[in-house]
Amino acid sequence: MAAEGSRISILCFFTTLLCFSLQTSEAKVRHYKWEVKYEFKSPDCYRKLVITINGGTPGPTIIAQQNDTVVVDVKNSLGTENLAIHWHGIRQIGSPWADGTEGVTQCPVLPGDTFRYKFVVDRTPYEQAAGLSAKPFVWVGEPQSLLIHGKGRFNCSTPGLGLEPATCNNTNPECSPYTMTVVPGKTYRLRIGSLTALSALSFQIDGHNMTVVEADGHYVDPFVVQTLYIYSGETYSVLIRTDQNPTRNYWIATNVVGRNRTTPPGIGVLNYYPNHPKRSPPPINLPSAPIWDDRRPRVEQSRAIRARPGHVHDPPRSSDRVIVTLNTQNEIDGFRRWSVNNVSFNLPHTPYLIGLKHKLLHTFSQIPPPEDYDRARFDVTSRARNSNPNATVGDGVYRLKFGSTVDLILQNGNTMVPNNSETHPWHLHGHDFWVLGYGEGEFDPKRDPKGYNLVDPIMKNTVPVHPYGWTALRFKADNPGVWMFHCHIESHFYMGMGVVFEEGIEMVGDLPAAIGGCGETKGLKLHGKP
Repeated sequence: MAAEGSRISILCFFTTLLCFSLQTSEAKVRHYKWEVKYEFKSPDCYRKLVITINGGTPGPTIIAQQNDTVVVDVKNSLGTENLAIHWHGIRQIGSPWADGTEGVTQCPVLPGDTFRYKFVVDRTPYEQAAGLSAKPFVWVGEPQSLLIHGKGRFNCSTPGLGLEPATCNNTNPECSPYTMTVVPGKTYRLRIGSLTALSALSFQIDGHNMTVVEADGHYVDPFVVQTLYIYSGETYSVLIRTDQNPTRNYWIATNVVGRNRTTPPGIGVLNYYPNHPKRSPPPINLPSAPIWDDRRPRVEQSRAIRARPGHVHDPPRSSDRVIVTLNTQNEIDGFRRWSVNNVSFNLPHTPYLIGLKHKLLHTFSQIPPPEDYDRARFDVTSRARNSNPNATVGDGVYRLKFGSTVDLILQNGNTMVPNNSETHPWHLHGHDFWVLGYGEGEFDPKRDPKGYNLVDPIMKNTVPVHPYGWTALRFKADNPGVWMFHCHIESHFYMGMGVVFEEGIEMVGDLPAAIGGCGETKGLKLHGKP
């Protein structure tokens, strides 16, 4: 099988948790202490305040095995900002309070406070053979730069930014391109994850094909690409063979797709040993960026992903409940928002997990969100601006029967801008789901389910819904707790594109006292321990 090589991650800022399935090893408790604070750094040659963990960006790596217990004591030293860390891809079975979702599973960690995250590295039967790459997310916007493994190049000639030599320095070694050294004639597994705050990305390596073998911790039927398209929150593994001319190095490149890009490409170097790692490849060999508005190859990649034979986990043949979610851009009281079924989501002051467990039902709306949209009022295929721009604000939750099977239909339409429909990567906390199909235009509830892939669908935790199209998902509501389901684009989420699921709340154990302290949790006696 392939030798495992270095990991390349496209990111704004992240730390990495790598979990490996080693059944014979004894479970361990792995302790870490993290301090999160602002520091001046120049990851893209432009000196600015960035969020660091223990002084680093990217942050520290946690290496753990199946059934290990991970304990991370996080000190918030940001000074004026609250903090929570979500462990993306970890299902938090038996520890929903450790999911790290402010307003859903915990109160925020206040400046100066320390919060303990403690959870068991869960490996479901779906994941036994795959190396799961999961990432706790801490967001930092990088609107002018694309970074590969935390390094990039800011355009110091950008006008109007008041740049000075002290703040923008292309010779700063801190921002030299990320270099991955490889030995000729070997096969390497690259783990690639996207933590963009906004954009979809392409990923290319000059002169090298990539064989996609894993997505979000699940083996896929291998397929070869020259360009990998990846959306915020997604993770992939690809195999590359170092079979090119060994006398030179090769560019690694990432570009914005899905929106008209003004950002220069993020670049790294694939260093063929024994060439010098600082030896830049020829500029002419920088891979050409894909056409930013050509969604055809992106849709084709989504449809090409199938579970690897021998690693297929059969989905339930039917569902108990179908929830259709129309993603739209709206206006509320003169402000631009994003909505699901014409309801823009707002988090309550009291986290749902505490409110539901302790029956503080007055702390959020008891009116559940709509399970479909008014098809007479929305023409999702229209290229005009959203014809129904006014939405409402809500904080109700979908309460699911424990153990039931739920279908989620992600329906995409137009925005408030004519001839514009954006790609939305949706992420589900606490679960993996089966991806049953993609389609163009408006989902037909009678016709389209007949074409679902029930033979070898891939399981994921993050998936895109493409412009003017739909994506169909299926999952089992079998993890007691309260879980976010949201667009992984930072601004879309905070502007209302999300919903919350509750399942089996009566089965959740005593809640740790540390998750309280906000809203109506003040003075509430929570007796559990993390």
